[in-house]
Amino acid sequence: MEKKSKKYNVVISDETAQMLVLHARFLAQVSEVAAERLIEEFNEKARSLEKFPERNPWLADPLISTGKYRKFLINKRYMLIYKIKGDAVYVNAMVDCRQDYSWLI
Repeated sequence: MEKKSKKYNVVISDETAQMLVLHARFLAQVSEVAAERLIEEFNEKARSLEKFPERNPWLADPLISTGKYRKFLINKRYMLIYKIKGDAVYVNAMVDCRQDYSWLI
């Protein structure tokens, strides 16, 4: 008998969606193709969290308790910050890893 894998409901916060728009808008000033790729990869990676969100490492920061948020790198420069609660994955932020994002925590 085949085991059915658990499927999570992925919830993208309004703030995260706004962060994606801002990053894509900034990137589009240099390359519209790159901005479109960022949006496509964001959607692909967010959908992938439905199946196995535990695969990504914990976000390690001295200002947050260990085991609260996970991080997921996209497009080599951006990070999705999310937490798993029950059957849902809450994507709380999308940050540029090259910038200081301590204001978020």
